[in-house]
Amino acid sequence: MRVVRAATQLVLPFAMLAASVVPAGAAVVEPLTVHRSSPAPESASLEQCVSSPDQEERAATFSGEMTALPGTARMEMRVDLLERGSEEEGYRRVTAPGLGVWRLSTPGVKSFRYLKQVTNLAAPASYRGAVRFRWLNARGHQIAFAELRTRPCEEAVLPPPSPATGATLN
Repeated sequence: MRVVRAATQLVLPFAMLAASVVPAGAAVVEPLTVHRSSPAPESASLEQCVSSPDQEERAATFSGEMTALPGTARMEMRVDLLERGSEEEGYRRVTAPGLGVWRLSTPGVKSFRYLKQVTNLAAPASYRGAVRFRWLNARGHQIAFAELRTRPCEEAVLPPPSPATGATLN
């Protein structure tokens, strides 16, 4: 049985990055990019991908960033882990403690950043973060929604380090 461990860190404030957006309520088959004259209010990225011969040391760190839209009282963000095995065509959602939990911003903040580190990743496999964003009004009703995917973290099977031999040639 494979165990995935997740750790989180909340950081405020942040600098905005441009990203693509999925409008609320849209049924999307292909990725959709909205072209804007101003930066998008959300972004998702793979911050770090650590490969190792030891499964316990393999890790991926994903981040999501969002800024308040007009009428926003609070913001929510959720990071899910998607996994694709070496023989699989598509990604599937991984369930584990600490994954897929909505994180709520402090009321009134203008920017919100959330980091999620996932460790103990299997190999060979590819991992992506699916980051969801919700903007809420003062009554707690959703006024906007977006979901983005990060670039993949590729975990290959690495050979164990070769032991140092104390051999000498005669």
